[in-house]
Amino acid sequence: MSARDLFTLSNWHFKSSVGITAAIFIVTVIVGFIVLPFAQPWVQFANVWDAICSAAGVPQRSAGVAAQAQDKRLSEVVLTSRTLSRPNQEAIGRGATLAQRCAICHGPTGISRADSPNLAGQYAAVIYKELHDFRSGARTNAVMSPFAVNLTDREIADLAVYYAYLPRLPAYHPTPQLPKPNIVIYGAPMRGIAPCGSCHGSLDNKTGSPWLEGQSEAYLKAQLQAFATSERRNDISQQMRNIARAMTPQEIEEAAAYYASQPPDIVKAVD
Repeated sequence: MSARDLFTLSNWHFKSSVGITAAIFIVTVIVGFIVLPFAQPWVQFANVWDAICSAAGVPQRSAGVAAQAQDKRLSEVVLTSRTLSRPNQEAIGRGATLAQRCAICHGPTGISRADSPNLAGQYAAVIYKELHDFRSGARTNAVMSPFAVNLTDREIADLAVYYAYLPRLPAYHPTPQLPKPNIVIYGAPMRGIAPCGSCHGSLDNKTGSPWLEGQSEAYLKAQLQAFATSERRNDISQQMRNIARAMTPQEIEEAAAYYASQPPDIVKAVD
């Protein structure tokens, strides 16, 4: 038999090999892109296409989420590494005056006695973005939305640089330090979850991502749950929503508890 005849459909062995290979490929695709994604107890898909997109690493958007996107605004803030990077003393002073209105929830020194976030030493770009989002409606809150709606651009910038200027102090409700959970150190690559520290790290930080050490456990947990359900949707490129949707309830609990137990980094956000 010639080499040409060997690789033709008239050759029973060749035809069988092609058929078996094709069958294995089809079964593998079905199992990997449909069966296994639907078998995950920690995430729900609206349809088969969402499951395929998730398995392929493409951010999924269910019909319900797509419908919400038409009704809710998204963040329009543009951030760079130089956003508010060089504040002047006048801006910090104006921000200190404005911050007196914030003290009832965020504390007179920027450290909350309740479950509001601690703002002292927070990156200026983070506060700047969140206040803009509260003002535009991209992020909503019963207390913050009415407060932010009347702020001017300069007042938002002044508040951001003032809080960034403050030293990071220990939380009022410290908990014993906990070891780092796997979701913080390694993430979950098979579910498209990067380690938390890749954006929220102490040594390196993605612009617009807050530092989390010493924040309220209840607040952190509530925000992760809000991202997971798309109740909160002002994250850049849906990054936090895609991560939170794939996290298990236990991982959300562990991440919130870990960061709440950590002392704040003493490195100041603004020189």
